[in-house]
Amino acid sequence: MSKQYETVIGLEVHVELATNTKIFCSCSTEFGGAPNTHTCPVCTGMPGSLPVLNKQVVEYALTVGLAANCEINQSCKFDRKNYFYPDNPQNYQISQLYLPICHDGYVEIDVASGKKKIRIHEIHMEEDAGKLIHDEWEDCSLVDFNRSGVPLIEIVSEPDMRSAEEVITYLEKLRLMIQYLGASDCKLQEGSMRADVNLSVCEVGAEEFGTRTEMKNLNSFKAIARAIEGERKRQIELIEEGKQIVQETRRWDDNKEASHAMRSKEDAKDYRYFPDPDLPPVEISDEWIKRIRENQPELKTEKMTRYQQEYHLSAYDADIITGSKHMADVFEAVTEICKRPKEAANWLMVEAMRLLKEHEMEPEKMTFSPENLAKLIDLVDNGTINRTVGKEVFEQIFAEDVDPEQYVEEKGLKVVSDEGELRGVIEEIIAANPQSVSDYHSGKEKAMGFLVGQTMRKMKGKADPGAVNRIVKELLG
Repeated sequence: MSKQYETVIGLEVHVELATNTKIFCSCSTEFGGAPNTHTCPVCTGMPGSLPVLNKQVVEYALTVGLAANCEINQSCKFDRKNYFYPDNPQNYQISQLYLPICHDGYVEIDVASGKKKIRIHEIHMEEDAGKLIHDEWEDCSLVDFNRSGVPLIEIVSEPDMRSAEEVITYLEKLRLMIQYLGASDCKLQEGSMRADVNLSVCEVGAEEFGTRTEMKNLNSFKAIARAIEGERKRQIELIEEGKQIVQETRRWDDNKEASHAMRSKEDAKDYRYFPDPDLPPVEISDEWIKRIRENQPELKTEKMTRYQQEYHLSAYDADIITGSKHMADVFEAVTEICKRPKEAANWLMVEAMRLLKEHEMEPEKMTFSPENLAKLIDLVDNGTINRTVGKEVFEQIFAEDVDPEQYVEEKGLKVVSDEGELRGVIEEIIAANPQSVSDYHSGKEKAMGFLVGQTMRKMKGKADPGAVNRIVKELLG
């Protein structure tokens, strides 16, 4: 009988905080500037330059820690983690080893068997390193220090996850929670949320976990899932062959769907941590924690409950809409203007979701104004345009944020409800389709649908469907 193996996974999640300036200096944190333009003596590690802590970083770290049910170290401090790397300008990173700001929390996720708590060992504040750009043509590496000193929190979980599905569920829960808190945009593609996967395998029922490896360079949920599956298989094959698993850091290559060793895994002692002499301890008062707790925004679960009670949305609709903070913000803004929550939900759930899927876009990329969607809902509800035309107009709103009233006026899309005009068109259609008239009289109801469809086509979808049905029926006798 073949052996059964269990995968044991813990994550280190780095989140870039949404501050305007860096953690220890006033340089901009904006993404995408020309190389080395968001820099100063502090974040490029010049001798004699002194760091000054950005208070907003502490606020965001506390906000996330409280939402993740953590204990707070009310007197925490910074340490120097010493290592040489070309994009690490001081040859040390300012981080927190001995007294991190948050510890012993948990995030609850939904798994097949119900709820599961993923324990959080700690959350600590630290600075990011720069970025190496490898130029294959010139056969050299260039350093961009724009990212150096960008504030991060690192969320370190306990090894509580057992599958790629659990890992992705945990990461999605974490990302949504942090986005709702406003602490980060958590864009994986821009590196503002990055996960390192610590993974080991052992026989089911074993008393001790196996030797773990750490995988880096994971910038999408799909890459993380593939890396977990790839590393799991690699370790099981080594065990089956009687070989040793080496504790090491591995780099995942998503194109090749394989990982390769980068370096042997270091322990804390290898980094020669010591308290940073330039930064005083951070003292966090009871009042400060109380104020942050009171100002915590509504998270997804609370929003879902409120949408069902206040707006009478179904649990499914509320779940989909709150699945993106931006989508929820748009929904609330539209509802506030037009006072029709169910209509607002329908347009977002059906038409917006369809277009997002077509364009392979995240909801955060929607740029249309809530005012224009609210106007469209009014135009359809008061019968100025029908729903078919409404869908066409919504596509324009989605793409270019056009003013629907203006667009409908310019394109002549208003519903034609002039009885005389409609009757004339329907008489023409009936005269041109004697077979359908005959089919209708011999009991084929579908024939009437055909004649209504032909009328709507002739009217370019602008006729009032109710009036068309009534007149067709009347003329067919």
